[in-house]
Amino acid sequence: MVGMTTKAVTRIPLQGPYDLREVALMGFGHREERSFDGVMRLGFCVDGGYESQVGVAVRQDRDSLMVDIEAGSGPPADPDTVMKQVARVVSADHDARGYAALCRADPILAPVFARAPGFRPANFYSPYEAAVWSIVSARRPRNQGIMLRQRLAETAGTTLTVAGEPVPVVPTPAALLAVDSVPGLPVDRIPRLHAVAEAAQRGELDVAALTASGPAEVMADLQRLPGIGPFYSSLILVRGCGLTDVLATEPQVLERLTAAYGHPVDAAELERLAEAWRPWRTWVLVMLRALGGRSGPGVEADAGR
Repeated sequence: MVGMTTKAVTRIPLQGPYDLREVALMGFGHREERSFDGVMRLGFCVDGGYESQVGVAVRQDRDSLMVDIEAGSGPPADPDTVMKQVARVVSADHDARGYAALCRADPILAPVFARAPGFRPANFYSPYEAAVWSIVSARRPRNQGIMLRQRLAETAGTTLTVAGEPVPVVPTPAALLAVDSVPGLPVDRIPRLHAVAEAAQRGELDVAALTASGPAEVMADLQRLPGIGPFYSSLILVRGCGLTDVLATEPQVLERLTAAYGHPVDAAELERLAEAWRPWRTWVLVMLRALGGRSGPGVEADAGR
């Protein structure tokens, strides 16, 4: 049964340029917003077991994010845990002034950064939800993955109302274990989803557990889950935990750099170039992919300049 939480507005201070509109409209994972009315609506299973579900409205007030926990389902969620998770999802959990300075000082990154100085990566709600997305979206167009995730949420999860709009939330691990079919999802994906749910219940998909060891070791462990290969193990770790400095080679990024440098840039050269981008290599790569094809400079957001 869906229940309302006690509504309270909490402020997340921003450090460095930030534009919530850019984050909300990034288009990542299941998110595919086409417009922005000033509110980024989130609905997710809460860290610390993923058995509580909340709906959250995020708004920007210049150098802060204002966060309303508007709805909930399951056991009461700890507000501090929710706030920490929200900050991670919208990349507001880092002092990004150093990142902005790095981009502005780099002749290749500076013109890309200038197109949207307030852009930061949007992340998955959690490693658990990144793993669920990996299973339902594998080997199919992204729009089909979005549709299947929504079906899973609507049939076995929860739909919460956030800032007047319905937000489907994927099932908790316990509810996911009870799923025996999802319309349109191949039957071989169901045991894989159950394996994800079991891993979450064992604590193996907690952010703290996944960030306690080096990325290579963690990604190798994640690949023991059925249906999770190298690409998805990286997705679960990096974009489920909101990491800023893991280097991943993507063809689109290499194309952007090849165009910028005027000669072919391969994975080896990317690794060499990226040494200068520490400790923000992930953010730089996401920026290059998301903004590299956008023409013209952007207008810098007010937040945290």
